[in-house]
Amino acid sequence: MGFASVFARWFRRYFPRKTLGRRGEDVAARFLRRLGYKILARSRRLDPGELDLVALDGRTIVFIEVKTRQSQQAGHPAEAVDDIKQRRLTRLAVTFLKRHGLLEYPARFDVVAITWPEGRGRPQIEHFRDAFPAVGRGELYS
Repeated sequence: MGFASVFARWFRRYFPRKTLGRRGEDVAARFLRRLGYKILARSRRLDPGELDLVALDGRTIVFIEVKTRQSQQAGHPAEAVDDIKQRRLTRLAVTFLKRHGLLEYPARFDVVAITWPEGRGRPQIEHFRDAFPAVGRGELYS
């Protein structure tokens, strides 16, 4: 085994390519910054799951779910944010707000849908502001 192949394997191990989802989150964060949002957290892992982006829009804390797809053959990316995902995101948002002492601030949920065909430099970005209300057991949060 030559030096080049050993180096290539080492490089891929320690510097993996960004996944489509990660690239989508990067694009969404830049897009939202241009709209005036201040990004507070990215890929934040909490007990019940992970928040893609948390941002501040004025005095409102915004929890943003980013869905990136190469095509819309299996449906629009935003359709993946179904009722189950909305409940999970609501639980994550409440956990985040409690941990950071932010329960008194207004909050909302946005969805950024990105369609990024392979080999195309620029993705199509759609921003759904206030995409769904907070939902939970017995609609406790709405």
